[in-house]
Amino acid sequence: MIKCIIIDDEPLAITLLENHISKIEELEVVATGKNAMEAYRILQNPQVDLMFLDIQMPDLNGIEFLKSLDKKPATIFTTAYRDYAIDGFELEAVDYLLKPITFERFFRSIQRMMKKEPAIQQPDFMIFKSEGFSHKIFLKDILYFESFGNDLKVYLRDRCLTVSKMTVSGVASDLVDKGFVRIHRSFLVNSSHVTSLNSQEILVGNISVPVGRSYKEDFEAFARTFLGK
Repeated sequence: MIKCIIIDDEPLAITLLENHISKIEELEVVATGKNAMEAYRILQNPQVDLMFLDIQMPDLNGIEFLKSLDKKPATIFTTAYRDYAIDGFELEAVDYLLKPITFERFFRSIQRMMKKEPAIQQPDFMIFKSEGFSHKIFLKDILYFESFGNDLKVYLRDRCLTVSKMTVSGVASDLVDKGFVRIHRSFLVNSSHVTSLNSQEILVGNISVPVGRSYKEDFEAFARTFLGK
């Protein structure tokens, strides 16, 4: 049984979530609260597995509250505002639900939590930290990735972001089924931007990216698709 708490200063929002939760046998509401202080007291119970946390609350908002916790339970943010999505992703929240929350959207969020799937990104963009900023980058705008020592370079049409302590291997598993192809240990390319290729290299615009010997099979599969064979 997954023990849940609901923290929200709107009674109707709590009632709606309680109703959604009651429809899923694996979930149980063990407590509710209307602000961060009540949430803190509730979390002294180590049996809390999942927290539904509103963002806009008096005194201390949900983002600030979650940041303050040393030990964070699995958290699903609930809010009427889109503005805090990036903060939610950075805190590795299970999901970010916009009010009014339908049961269908709620159920998909619970499925994700049960499968322990990360919810860092939406399907069409990723968040990268570079030079003190969090950058929202749409996948369609990425030309290719390159591992550079212990860092990852993200090449866009007009700029390049350097992301510390991240590698091509770290992003490849999430992107190979979204139009990206691994052709080299150090390179992951957005196939939609490939303009030309031969057995040794592919061109992304006028930029040459080498084909690694260990990735010949992946490259050849991509080449067949590219050439319409």
